[in-house]
Amino acid sequence: MRGASTLAAAFAPLVDFVFPPRCPVCGAAIGNQAGLCLACWSDLEIPGEPACATCQRPLGVENAGETARCAPCLAAPPRHGGIYAATLYGPVPRSIVLAFKHGGRIAYAPMMARLMAARLPVRDETPLIVPVPLHRWRLWRRGYNQAALLAGELAKLGHGDLLVDAMRRTRHTPALGGLGRKARARTMRGAIALAPRQAQRLAGRSIVLVDDVLTSGATTDACVAALLRAGAREVRIACFARVVDGDAGKGACKSEAPGVRGTPGAA
Repeated sequence: MRGASTLAAAFAPLVDFVFPPRCPVCGAAIGNQAGLCLACWSDLEIPGEPACATCQRPLGVENAGETARCAPCLAAPPRHGGIYAATLYGPVPRSIVLAFKHGGRIAYAPMMARLMAARLPVRDETPLIVPVPLHRWRLWRRGYNQAALLAGELAKLGHGDLLVDAMRRTRHTPALGGLGRKARARTMRGAIALAPRQAQRLAGRSIVLVDDVLTSGATTDACVAALLRAGAREVRIACFARVVDGDAGKGACKSEAPGVRGTPGAA
């Protein structure tokens, strides 16, 4: 692994000469191949305090205490152990996700994972890193599972042990974009199953469930339920971008990918 890194570093100047580094969002010149320009970086909205103590949703109350909960968590306490998003969904994350997920720009994965890793809390234990599964038809058509790529990068950064095939999609579900919360939940019911040969590895473990974008949470809720049934002690969710209330009004939930409706990552 070290030899590959050394070789990559040795050829980096040549790569930069042939392919000058450009910002993946706006195309402006940047200093290296894996980053954003200052303007696009400044447009990222990084989640911060105050936030919900349960799901880390940003709260609009400045003097909220450390134990404050958001309205959705108070109405229906989630089963996960927290949501850790690198950014809030907006124009810049949207451009990155569309290119990464539908445009084949898999080289964005290390940059996206670094931003995700910065949000994950440091724990004494070593968790299992599990990606949200992709149905085999969609995997064949796209050629890769974007969540698995991000999970692999998080493992390389030392945030856990990768278990890429812990779950599978039992049926091909339609895109969830444009559906309401209840309709999304109905669509995902029974669509996620554990891989029998891996179930034993999940028992008693802390899990980091990885996806690119979190919208209503229907897909991740189904995954969390499956992992907890296998005996996982805790399931935390790590994502690159998170859609919060009000984003739909700013056009954040509209995908430009052909044949896809709703926010990228919803399906």
